[in-house]
Amino acid sequence: MAADANNLTEQYDWFSEENRTNRVTERLDTAGCLFLSILPYGQAVSALIWIFVLLTVFSFLINGLTLFGIGRSEDLSWDTRVAFFKNLILSDLLQTVTIGPTVIYSLVQRRTIAFSTWCHTQYFVGTVSIFSSLLTITCMALERYVYVCHAIRYLVIITQVRLRLALIIIWVYSVIISTSNMLLVHTLGVQKNETFTSGLLCEPDIVERHMGFPRAAAVFRKLLGSFTLLICLLVNVFCYSRMYKDARNAVIPFHAVNTKARNTVLFYCSMLCLQLLPLLLKVISDALWAVEGTAAMMALPSQATPKPSYSAAVLHMSMLVMLLVPPCINPLVYGLRNVEMRLSMLSLFRLRRQRRGADARVVEEIRIGNIVPQNRAQAG
Repeated sequence: MAADANNLTEQYDWFSEENRTNRVTERLDTAGCLFLSILPYGQAVSALIWIFVLLTVFSFLINGLTLFGIGRSEDLSWDTRVAFFKNLILSDLLQTVTIGPTVIYSLVQRRTIAFSTWCHTQYFVGTVSIFSSLLTITCMALERYVYVCHAIRYLVIITQVRLRLALIIIWVYSVIISTSNMLLVHTLGVQKNETFTSGLLCEPDIVERHMGFPRAAAVFRKLLGSFTLLICLLVNVFCYSRMYKDARNAVIPFHAVNTKARNTVLFYCSMLCLQLLPLLLKVISDALWAVEGTAAMMALPSQATPKPSYSAAVLHMSMLVMLLVPPCINPLVYGLRNVEMRLSMLSLFRLRRQRRGADARVVEEIRIGNIVPQNRAQAG
């Protein structure tokens, strides 16, 4: 009996140790399993890594060069449009810094993002940068509307004081929205014991899912975000429609069609839609969540760790890719398409070529100066 008791005790200890090891291993591998539920194909992961690396590098290069070119130009320092454009570049750089490296790291590690301090920072800064970009583009449309439709009173309406006030309001409003979302989620939600999330980025749905779906916080975020998006859309539609109407009325007495104005308005409207595509995808995902419900967007409730559904995974990855597209195209749309800014960038490259030519001439003169005394010495 004593020997049997000792055997049973040893077996119990062995099984207990094995269970603890299995639990630790399962906890460590859960992030990898969730990653495979989002991206089950290895080729897709490799392709996404290259896509995010290219978008991130291109965004840094094009925004950095554009900002440097504007800073070197004294002619553009007073322009109100350039002030809004520099604010847009700053927002795009913040968006790229917080989103690009985070997603690339998760893809390379084949794991979902951990719910850590960086997750909170990325969620806060990402929300601020997205709303700041949206409000800045809206203010740029208003500025162009005043410039085209009220050109005589432009300097009276758009003053430096109002410009600074508009920039301050953009950032204060964006910070308030981001802070309110974080406070409501962490106050009303209950954090799970897991240290990982079910996504590659700490976007609102992922954070709310990790905090137990606080309904009041989700409703507040969706209502405030949809209201801001709707107001910005209405303002942009009003501004571009009025600009096109005034341009069309200017050529009606001559029985002509202002094709250039129509193409310009269509171009900026299409770029605006591309800029707002991530937010529209977010609205679609919120609507899909409301229609399908929690059970459809996640795996079976009996599972210890919920897994996102196929539709939620596709929307999540699509939104991550589209979040890095606007920072890449904004400098091309609102910067290089403008004649003054394009000339400023070209003058920057010309200055570099002139400096290289001057350095080459200096080196050549030094080399010739050293050769002439040597020849004279040899002749003597």
